[in-house]
Parts: sequence; C-alpha cells; structure tokens
Amino acid sequence: MKNWEAVKMDEDQLLQLKRLTCQSEGLHLEFKKRATHPEKIVREMIAFANTHGGTILIGVDDDGNISGLKYPEEEWMGVSTLLATCKPPIPYHLSLVAIPDHRFIIRLDVSESDRRPHLYIGSDGLAETYVRVRDMSIKASTEMEEIVRRQKKKKDIKFVYGEHEQQLMKYLADQKTITLPQFRELTGLNRFKASRKLILLVLADVLKIEATEKGDLYARA
Repeated sequence: MKNWEAVKMDEDQLLQLKRLTCQSEGLHLEFKKRATHPEKIVREMIAFANTHGGTILIGVDDDGNISGLKYPEEEWMGVSTLLATCKPPIPYHLSLVAIPDHRFIIRLDVSESDRRPHLYIGSDGLAETYVRVRDMSIKASTEMEEIVRRQKKKKDIKFVYGEHEQQLMKYLADQKTITLPQFRELTGLNRFKASRKLILLVLADVLKIEATEKGDLYARA
C-alpha cells in the first residue's frame, strides 16, 4: 500500500472489522496487537497459506479489543521485509482500515495456496514451514511438510496393506492416536520406512495427521 495517509474511514470496512473481532481466534483468524515481532506474523501467514487460508488483524488485542495502530507504515515495514525472504511468495491481500482517533488496523487476507508449502528462511539460513491447527500456527515436521506438498496434486495413492499396516490398524483400534516413534517401536521399522508408510496412509485418506507442539499425531481417518 503506497499512500497510507490517504486512507479514510469506510463504514463497510468498519462493520466487517467489528464482525471479525466479535469472533475468537481460530483456524482462519488471528489477532496481533502490534507487529513488534514481524517474524511471528510471517509465520502465521505461512501457516494460513499452507492450510486453509485466513485473516490476520494487526492492531487488535487477543481478546478482540480494537486498539489500533498510530503508525501502521512503520509496523508493516518489518513484516514486508521478511515476506520477501519467503519461498515461494505468499498469496495475500493487504488493506488498511481507518478507525476513530486517527488509528488504523492492518488487515491481511491470506489465501490457501496452490504453491504450498511456503517456507520461512530464518537469519541462520534454515528453512521452516508452518501449518494452522485450531488457533495455533505450528512448525511442520518433515512428514507434515511432504504431506502438504503432495496433497495439492495427489491422485490415486497406492500402498501395500501388509503386516506393518495391520499392526498399525490393530493398535489404533485400541488407542486413538499414534506417533512416528511409537509406530517405529510397534513395527521395528527404521525412521525412513516408518515415515514413508505413515505419509502414504495419510495421502490415501486411511489416516489423518494432526500437528502438535510435541509432534504429529496419527489417527484413523
């Protein structure tokens, strides 16, 4: 947005903003009071693009209170700089909503991407990617990253329903979820083979995967 100062209050935008802030943060919505840590906002954008899209409102407290930003262009500068390092570029629309008392809200509408997974390149040069789970953006595992990459163009996925798959289904009949380390212990497979089997079963819609801060959980689809 080139001319921040020219933005005027728009009743329709204000109404949309109030409707959004009446909701709680969730799968498609994130509030940020400030852009003090721009890397966190970029990670949220990546998570939305990698999952089902969503909206980020900068200038809104966690409880939905519309506090606003006095100098939105300064808040946006750090985010804009970091976005340039993301690969591939994140699909988003930026708009500025003017509110009373000469303050503003930065609204970011991020689309679900057909070029996912999007990667964040940190200052150390390492690439990371994120996915959205309920109201959190979680760093994706190697398995989740591959599933995100292959889901966008998956066709018929073929796999062998052998001894290890039978052991897995029997385990999940008693237990709701299993982790990759637990699957390895159950079957005796090395990490690579166990990982490949779980990925194929997710892509074939036999299993579903949920990212958590402590690692991925696999369950029957």
